[in-house]
Amino acid sequence: MIETREVNAQDLENPVIAAMSENNHEQLLFCNDNATGLKAIIAVHNTVLGPSLGGTRMWVYNNELEAINDVMRLSRGMTYKNAISGLNLGGGKAVIIGDSRSMKSEALFRRFGKFVNSLGGKYITAEDVGISPQDMVWVNMETEYVAGLPGKSGDPSPVTAFGTYMGMKACAKKQFGSDSLTGKKVAVQGVGHVGEYLVKHLVEENAEVFVTDIYEPTLQRIAKEYGVKVVGLDEIYDVDMDIYAPCALGATVNDDTLSRLKCSIIAGAANNQLAIETKHGQAVLDKGIIYAPDYALNAGGVINVYAEVASKSAEWALQKAEDIYTTIYDIIDRSQKENIPASAIANKMAEERIQAIGNVKLPM
Repeated sequence: MIETREVNAQDLENPVIAAMSENNHEQLLFCNDNATGLKAIIAVHNTVLGPSLGGTRMWVYNNELEAINDVMRLSRGMTYKNAISGLNLGGGKAVIIGDSRSMKSEALFRRFGKFVNSLGGKYITAEDVGISPQDMVWVNMETEYVAGLPGKSGDPSPVTAFGTYMGMKACAKKQFGSDSLTGKKVAVQGVGHVGEYLVKHLVEENAEVFVTDIYEPTLQRIAKEYGVKVVGLDEIYDVDMDIYAPCALGATVNDDTLSRLKCSIIAGAANNQLAIETKHGQAVLDKGIIYAPDYALNAGGVINVYAEVASKSAEWALQKAEDIYTTIYDIIDRSQKENIPASAIANKMAEERIQAIGNVKLPM
């Protein structure tokens, strides 16, 4: 994923302003309400392509600086994801500092909605980690700038999985000369909502699928329902496989795993798969492994949300997710021709679109 400058309290200059400047963030809005216990940060990274869109997550951070680092990293990632996907959206994100199991209330989320509304449409929020559909319903009581509400665009998981599957096929086309996954050995790490839908696509194409997950009941159900093989959490890295599909934790492509992985393709739905983007992006290239940049591959979710924002149909969202095949193919093709890591190529392509559209919007 995108690497950003971390805020360091020992910096001589203002650490937040310095980080905003280095990462080209447009705005950080710090939100506090003692009556409801709300402490939140909304980060607007870039609005050249359109209003910034990105989910709100609720998390217990060790300190405020950690929360600032997270929201800035995530919002910048959304800019690149939306740009590379051809969406008319900028990148934004919000974090609510607190325990999602004990601190939620209608009042807290309605107060957060007022802060979102104060940005006048510059930021559109949606669900993320620790946030439920009901939470967003409460936010929506105070602002119209909410997407992914119940009864609208619906669960984004099927669209995310479909886009991941199409991008995986594009990788296969580049690596094997055919985009057929029949007979290919695919190790899927994490079989939550997105992972399960991906397994379904793979099984339907007669791939040989291995799965692992921290939740044993889900594993057993998936194994029984789809006829796939269960392996241990650590064993997944040692499977004799063609494709490694991380769909759970980030940073699973690292020094340790790269010495063990036997795959020739890495293509999964998890965020931030490369532990250190520059180092491990180069490492997978040097090893001849095709890597599908995560934010380009898992963009089906934001495509699904954009369909709601732009009043597009569910059919449009699926067609747009299918285009991830072409996006990934072009990234890999350019990576191979220029001998530059695919992660860096994806960043360049996103930046090129932002610059091009920014020039279009300049006054005559």
